[in-house]
Amino acid sequence: AGFGAGLALALASSAFIGGSFVLKKKGLLRLCGRARAGQGGHAYLREWLWWAGLLCMGVGEAANFAAYAFAPATLVTPLGALSVLVSAVLSSIFLNEQLNVHGKIGCMLSILGSTVMVIHAPQEEEVSSLESMAEKLKDPGFIVFAVCVLVSSLLLIFVAGPRYGQSNVLVYVLVCSAIGSLSVSCVKGLGIALKELFSGKPVLKEPLGWVLLVCLVICISIQINYLNKALDIFNTSVVTPIYYVLFTTAVMTSSAILFKEWQHMVLDSIIGSISGFLTIVSGIFLLHAFRDMPLTPSLLPLFLQPGRADPHPPWSSADRHQACQHQPLLPLEDKGSQSAEEEE
Repeated sequence: AGFGAGLALALASSAFIGGSFVLKKKGLLRLCGRARAGQGGHAYLREWLWWAGLLCMGVGEAANFAAYAFAPATLVTPLGALSVLVSAVLSSIFLNEQLNVHGKIGCMLSILGSTVMVIHAPQEEEVSSLESMAEKLKDPGFIVFAVCVLVSSLLLIFVAGPRYGQSNVLVYVLVCSAIGSLSVSCVKGLGIALKELFSGKPVLKEPLGWVLLVCLVICISIQINYLNKALDIFNTSVVTPIYYVLFTTAVMTSSAILFKEWQHMVLDSIIGSISGFLTIVSGIFLLHAFRDMPLTPSLLPLFLQPGRADPHPPWSSADRHQACQHQPLLPLEDKGSQSAEEEE
């Protein structure tokens, strides 16, 4: 029951989040010369389409929130590849962003890789109370990971952002992905708190739940801000797949450190999970790297191009006769001078 509920919520989350990217981009395109998000402006706050996209993202994140409460993070997060598929299809329809054959193959590979990862999803350690969640948050490995995420995010925001934010898509997307790994950890903790609250325990008196809620609000605010900048500067079909790959990698790393998901996995499950993730990355690469390359007949091999003669005709007698003739090793002038030297 928990697996089915988590799977259904994750699928709904992907649909809403994929649509939210397109709605937000539509709202950003309607600014018409006003202060854009890429230059630090906030004129998009007056566009109802942007708010509709934000509402869809909120619904998707709420469904994602509930999915994390029912299923492991490594099971829920790979299904975010479906949001890439939804965003790519809707972008080709409503934003006139072409989805070529490579993009379609990339979407299929993303779905295939997600299915493989779901089948071989690792099991996380059971965390049933806020006390056990607090013990896991105190783990030295997770503390080192959180400090590295915060320091790298500050460097990206204040050092790399002003220099390379307008030309490199990785700057702002890395900020969203790194902070997103911490937000997923907060979501898992809040899901445990809600379960305890519904069971009648005095969770509201526990300070950890409020700390996780404040941290989640801060993390989501940072993600929204820098995701808007990335969407305003770069193409949606570029931002969405790169964000998915980096976000999934960060969440898998955070979950593996915090919940020890990979500790009790057998070899075939490890290989299956890695293979599924690499398949997703391959699909995302096809979707991103060849997005502007149309598959025209000129790109096909010559024997598959319509109306083209075979560039290598069958072996004929004339060709055989011409090929059997020995070509002179020296030019004619050199041969004449060589014979004159022999006569002398």
